[in-house]
Amino acid sequence: MTSSPRVRFAPAPTGYLHVGGARSALFNWLFARQQGGTLVLRIEDTDQERSRPELIEAILESLTWLGIDWDEGPIFQSDRRDLYRTACEKLLADGGAYLIDDDKNEMPGSALQPGFGVAVRVPEGTASIRDLIRGEVTFDYADIEDFVIWRGRNDTPGFLLANAVDDPDLGITHVVRGEDLLSSTPRVMLIRRLLGMDYDPLYAHLPLLVNEQRQKLSKRKDDVSVGDYPAKGYLPEAMANYLALLGWGPPDGVEVRPMAEIVERFRLEDVVSSPAFFDLKKLEHINGEWIRRLSTDEFLAAAERMGRAMESQRPKSPKTERSRDKLAPADLAPSDESPSESMPAEDP
Repeated sequence: MTSSPRVRFAPAPTGYLHVGGARSALFNWLFARQQGGTLVLRIEDTDQERSRPELIEAILESLTWLGIDWDEGPIFQSDRRDLYRTACEKLLADGGAYLIDDDKNEMPGSALQPGFGVAVRVPEGTASIRDLIRGEVTFDYADIEDFVIWRGRNDTPGFLLANAVDDPDLGITHVVRGEDLLSSTPRVMLIRRLLGMDYDPLYAHLPLLVNEQRQKLSKRKDDVSVGDYPAKGYLPEAMANYLALLGWGPPDGVEVRPMAEIVERFRLEDVVSSPAFFDLKKLEHINGEWIRRLSTDEFLAAAERMGRAMESQRPKSPKTERSRDKLAPADLAPSDESPSESMPAEDP
């Protein structure tokens, strides 16, 4: 461990940047900037069949649009394959893992073989982590089945093995990510234990983002791609401001404010565990507040950027067409409508 925090944001280039991923990136960035730490950008592209270069570019563009910069990287897991292979070979040689065929039947052998995958043998016992948001979390390995760490069909490492190796190798001190990844934690911890690693980072699993029906945001039903919002007339300052409020709130209650002030006030320990409502009406309200702060020249420049974003998204969907009015002069007038607050909801 190092004296100053080291965090990472690790997107997989198998899709565009989701608002949930953007919130995770922002909270890592806020923590690193507030603590004088380091943000590492790691691209989890071990799944070469689904990873696409244009998606990497789109993710980086969305992060830049939000004002999120990084101190190290991007580091590509595809360039670190030898590290994962060495770890997998050790697990096989030590008996902590075993070869499997396509039907996940155990096969003889203690070294990687073409066409065979590798699974970890889960022992009895428990594992615990210290989570800055959820307190101490304990997992019972009796609830976990043996799991795959190496894909036989394309001879590539899986997500769990790569993460088990990368975080300690990169000196990551705090793992800040979404609640949906909490269930992977005991598996990654077990891999490290079997590899003999002495590594115990602090965790912070951010609350789930839900829609108006209090269901987990859906790529099919909800507006979740960050890259779509510039063409809809949203300012990056407004989107970043709103994302910062999804699970966290400033102690003085002032929600619409410059990012520098949010950095000063942000504390991971103040993030709540209850799911956060991704409220488009509140986002529109915050966007309107930021638009009203623009000078005439800034407004014209923002409108020009929106026009370029709309051109880049042709052919346009009906949703994008309707967004032409987002930066209309009417939005500069005060609104009597009060936005709904982010509300806790039960897990779906």
